[in-house]
Amino acid sequence: MLSKEEFLLIIYFVVVILLLTAFVIVFFVVYQRRKNKMLQEQFEAKQRFEREISQSRLEMQEQTLKNVGWELHDNIGQLLSVANMQLNIFSRNLPEVEKNSALEIKETVANSLQEVRSLSKSLNNQVIGYAGLVVSVENELERFQRMGVIETQLEITGEKQEIPQQHSIVLFRILQEFFSNVIKHAKASTLSVHIAFTSEEIIISAKDNGQGFDMEAVKKNSGLFNMESRAALIQAKFELETSIDVGTSLSLRYSLMGQQDE
Repeated sequence: MLSKEEFLLIIYFVVVILLLTAFVIVFFVVYQRRKNKMLQEQFEAKQRFEREISQSRLEMQEQTLKNVGWELHDNIGQLLSVANMQLNIFSRNLPEVEKNSALEIKETVANSLQEVRSLSKSLNNQVIGYAGLVVSVENELERFQRMGVIETQLEITGEKQEIPQQHSIVLFRILQEFFSNVIKHAKASTLSVHIAFTSEEIIISAKDNGQGFDMEAVKKNSGLFNMESRAALIQAKFELETSIDVGTSLSLRYSLMGQQDE
C-alpha cells in the first residue's frame, strides 16, 4: 500500500504532466494561429500587390486607348473632313459624266469618317463612361454591322440599373476584348449579346457560332488574362466556355449590391 508521501508525489507528477501537456497544446494552438495569421497576411499582401499591378497596367492601357482615340478623332478625322470638303468643291466643276465617280469617292470618304469617329468613341473611356454600358455595346455592335464583318444581335432585359462609370468602362472593355477575339480568330458569322438587369446583379452573356478553340492552349493568352484581370478588379464573376466547331461563350455576373454608393 502506498504511503501518503508517495501518493502525493504521484499526484504531483500527474499534475505536472497535465500542466506540461496543456502548455504544449496552448503553445501549439497559439503558434498555429500566428502562423495562419501570418500566411493570411502574406496572401492578402500578395493579392493587394497583384491588384495594384493589374490596376496600374490597365490604367496605362486605358490612357493609351484614350490617346489613340484622340488621335483618330482630331487628326485622321480632321484630314477626312478636309478631304470631304475638297471633294465637294472639286465635284462642282466636273462634267456631268464624271460626277458619279466623284460622288462615289465622296461617299467612301464620308463612310470612313463616320467609322473613324465611331472607333474613336469606343476607345475613349470618358465617352464610354458618359454614354454608359448599354449604349457603348450598342454602338460597337452597330459598327460591326455597318462594316459587314459579322451579323450581330443585342437583347436587353429587365430595368436598367445605374453602374459606377469606372465599372461600366471595365465591363465594356471585357466585352470589347471578347468581340475583338471573335472577329480576329473565331471565323464566326453571328455574334449575340444579352444583358439582363435584375435588382441585385447584371448578367451579361455573349456568344459566337465560330470554330472555338482549345482552352488549355490559350490559358496564358494576353487577351484572356486581360479579361480575367479586369473582371477581378470589380469583383465580377467571369466564365469563358468554348468547344472546337461549337463556338465560344462569355458570361459576366456583376453584383449591384453595395455599388450604388461608390
